[in-house]
Amino acid sequence: MTATHQVAMKGDVVNLRVNVFPGGFNWPIYVGQDKGFFERQEIAVTILDTPNSIAQMTEFAVGKFEIAMTAVDNIVAYVVGQGQAPIGPQPEFSAFMGVDSGFLSLVATPDIGSIADLRGKTLSVDAMTTGYAFVLYDIMRRNGLDKDKGDYEVVSAGGMVQRWNGLREGKHTATLLSAPYNIIATRAGLKELAKAVDVIGPYQGNVAAARRSWAADHPHAVAGYVRAFKESVAWLYRPDNRVEAIAVLRRHLPQMSQEIAEASYIELLDPVRGFFKDCSFDEAGFGNVLALRGRYGRPYMDLGDKSRFRSPIA
Repeated sequence: MTATHQVAMKGDVVNLRVNVFPGGFNWPIYVGQDKGFFERQEIAVTILDTPNSIAQMTEFAVGKFEIAMTAVDNIVAYVVGQGQAPIGPQPEFSAFMGVDSGFLSLVATPDIGSIADLRGKTLSVDAMTTGYAFVLYDIMRRNGLDKDKGDYEVVSAGGMVQRWNGLREGKHTATLLSAPYNIIATRAGLKELAKAVDVIGPYQGNVAAARRSWAADHPHAVAGYVRAFKESVAWLYRPDNRVEAIAVLRRHLPQMSQEIAEASYIELLDPVRGFFKDCSFDEAGFGNVLALRGRYGRPYMDLGDKSRFRSPIA
C-alpha cells in the first residue's frame, strides 16, 4: 500500500473520510453512523462538507478523502477532462454505488409563474460545465429557452446551500434545488416550477465514488461501505422507523425544523422517486447523464464506454 492510499486505522476499524454536499440526501450516512451499521462493517465514517464541486474534485484528486458523495456527472466530466477545476483528466475517479436521481427541482423567485418567464433572467448552477448544470440547460431547452442564444444568463454560485442563499437574497432568479432546500424554498413563498425527472426523464444523480487505485487496495472497505449504506436505506424505508429516522435527521441537521424534516421524509423516501433501495446504478438514468454531456459538454467526446466511469463492487 502506497503512502497516498493509506487509510487511518484504529484497531481493526477502517476510518473513511467521506466528502459530501450538505443536505438531507446524506440521511443514509447519518443513519449508518447512529445505528452502528458502518461499525458492523468495521468502518468509521467522518463526514467532510464541501462548498462546491470544484473544491470537492480538486481535493479528491489529491487524496484528501477516500469517498466522494457527488453527482455522477462530476465523475464523468473529470475523467474525460471536461471539469471546471484546472486539474486535467482524472482517470482515477470512479463511481461504485448509485444513490438517487438527484431529487432536483427547478425553483424560482415568487414573481416567476412559469419556466417561460425565465427568459432574460439569471439562473445559477454550481459549476458551469459539470454536475447538474446540464440538467438545468436541458429543462430550459425543452421549454423553448436556449442559453447559447442568450435567452437567459447563467452564473456559477456554488453548492446547494450557496445557491439557496443566493436565490432568497435575489442574486439570481432560479436554480435547481434538492430536499430539503426546495421544501424550505416553497415554504418561504418561492415557486417550484418543475421536478427535473418529469422534464428530462430518468437520471442518475448522486453516487459514491473513489479513486480506482485506492478502491483496488481496499476492496473490503468499499464493499463494507456499500453494505452499510444499503442497510441504512432499508432501515429508513421501514415505516415503523419513521419517528426515529426524523430524529436522526434533525440531530445531524439541528437547524432543520420538525415540519421540514417531515416533508423531507415524504420526498426523500418516496417509493418511486426516493433513495435507490438496491444502491445500484439506474442504467437508463446514467445513459441520460451521458447523453446530456454529449449534447452540452465541450469539446464533444464519444462517451459510450461506461466502464471508464464505474468500478465493480468487490
